[in-house]
Amino acid sequence: MTTPRRTLRRPLAPLAAPREPVDPARIGRRVVRRCAKGMDAGAVAQALEDARFDARQDSRHEHLADDERGRAELAEWERIDQLLADAAPNTVYDPDADHVVQEELAAEAADAAAREAELREAQRIAARADELQALRELGTLEQTEPREGDEAVRDELTRRAGWYVQKDVDAWLAHALAGHRGHYTDPAARAAAADLLPTHLLAHAALLTELAHLAPGAGVDQLAFAAQLTAADPEATSGLAAFLAHARSGQS
Repeated sequence: MTTPRRTLRRPLAPLAAPREPVDPARIGRRVVRRCAKGMDAGAVAQALEDARFDARQDSRHEHLADDERGRAELAEWERIDQLLADAAPNTVYDPDADHVVQEELAAEAADAAAREAELREAQRIAARADELQALRELGTLEQTEPREGDEAVRDELTRRAGWYVQKDVDAWLAHALAGHRGHYTDPAARAAAADLLPTHLLAHAALLTELAHLAPGAGVDQLAFAAQLTAADPEATSGLAAFLAHARSGQS
């Protein structure tokens, strides 16, 4: 008798760091700054003349007419030439003392940090999505406490499923939101969920909240009809939740 083979779910490959886009103009400016370092005003003026000559030569060739790097190099030589012209006599060019260069470096560092943070967040979302997917397969998702950022994880799981709304994940989040479980114990997190979760899920949670007042202690299975109502007509479900809330407030 042949033993059936189990199909293992392979983990997703780690996300690669986003590549910094190639910027010919920035490359050109960096080349000029390396060349100009230590030059005095006379040497920079000569380099500027050479750059202008090269630009005139390039303008005669159609394939070089849109040379972004060449234009940037010429503009940078012109800027450094003016910088030294305004400086004290015998000043040599130093990129470390050039405020324009330092501002660019600071901006580039900030951009790199933002890309790194974006990558780390994407990796966190992917790992959490893998975890929730495994819990779904084990049938223990309902016993899991939601965490901050699980709204984005829901979107990732939906994307993986080809934008098919996964009802069990939505029901889990709706019950957690209604029951103030996990990070939803924080009122600020519940308020933020209004902007992070779709309207049908919010309607489901609102109805569950009111049903919990009508039938305290009712189990998830007993409230399965709430998800069916929401799927059939989210707007009507939201209206029913609002009606029950109004009626409850009138009795208190």
